[in-house]
Amino acid sequence: MLSKSWEMELSHKTRLQDFKTINPDKFKLIVNGRKGLSGEETLGLGSYNALLKSSLPKEFQCYKADEESFESSHDAFRSAFPRGFAWEVLSVYSGPPVISFKFRHWGFFEGPFKGHAPTGEKVEFLGLGVLQVDESLRAEEVEIYYDPAELFGGLLKEPLISPSRSESEDNTVDVAAAAAAAHGCPFSK
Repeated sequence: MLSKSWEMELSHKTRLQDFKTINPDKFKLIVNGRKGLSGEETLGLGSYNALLKSSLPKEFQCYKADEESFESSHDAFRSAFPRGFAWEVLSVYSGPPVISFKFRHWGFFEGPFKGHAPTGEKVEFLGLGVLQVDESLRAEEVEIYYDPAELFGGLLKEPLISPSRSESEDNTVDVAAAAAAAHGCPFSK
């Protein structure tokens, strides 16, 4: 599906001219009703940062997209989801030229995220998308709607990790123990 290919290109390609799924002259990404981003702006920020930008005051942001680079944002999520963070289209409600769909983004939280210990649990969020395409089925406008709290609720539920090898009294946990527990078989827990 076009939306799946678009998400793959956005996460893995570094030059807009290499994209096959978008019309680079008209592309715009709109997330949760915010101001639209051009293809170059979206690529420059990186997919995670473009999707996770927030208008909340900094002190209330659990992820500060403005302080992350394309590389650092991808490193953070690759670390948290070493087996991958899949984008899955669940339902398609209308066909071209305006494609509306329901999706989920999910993975098993098996590595640390921004200093928080992994849980080994599945973390997922659901969303809706509206994709406007041209006659060649290239995206011209993508609107994504979702609740970021569904994602961050799963990633921030454990305390911050301490670099020490033992639990301390400040409510932090041991990195090695947390990683070992998270990498076990999820079905035997």
